[in-house]
Amino acid sequence: MAEPAIRRMTLEEFLRWDVGIDTRYELINGFPVAMAPPAEAHRILAVRLVSRIDAALASRRPCDAQIQPGVVRPDRADSYYVPDITVTCEPNEPSRQAMIDPILIIEFLSSSTERSDHRLKLPVYQNIRSVREIMLIDVDSYHAELYRRENDHWGIQLVRGAETALPLVSVDLQISMSELYEGIAISASPVEF
Repeated sequence: MAEPAIRRMTLEEFLRWDVGIDTRYELINGFPVAMAPPAEAHRILAVRLVSRIDAALASRRPCDAQIQPGVVRPDRADSYYVPDITVTCEPNEPSRQAMIDPILIIEFLSSSTERSDHRLKLPVYQNIRSVREIMLIDVDSYHAELYRRENDHWGIQLVRGAETALPLVSVDLQISMSELYEGIAISASPVEF
């Protein structure tokens, strides 16, 4: 009898798992969960933001920005999240699959991911001791939530409107929303956070 297509896995099993297709998965509480391909606006925003962040880190190597690295939940050995962009200052190691000590985590929100990113991922990311900032940014409107660790507490800064700027203290970068969203069709009704 064949094994079920999706079964409970350990993190180690998940990292060795190969289903032979290009579908991306996260491991949530031991179960692989397929991730939908990102929308065009999401891809454009990710490339623009990661390139600007990595350029800002050029004088701070080994710090670097990565697209869709794995992040392991610190309190469980059965979860592996795939944020949109993450920054670490740990040196690269061959064959490492999960990012070590991220300092900045960015998730792009859409109507299909907003709930999971807020309720499931945000609290997990806040429990990673090395994380200094978490940004949740709407792909359809000039809106972002920037969570910043202040000692042992998390503050929040809302960034709204094309005339505003994203102040990413952890990477010493400020980028205007109008520059980030240039040429991207903005929805008449933004995602409600």
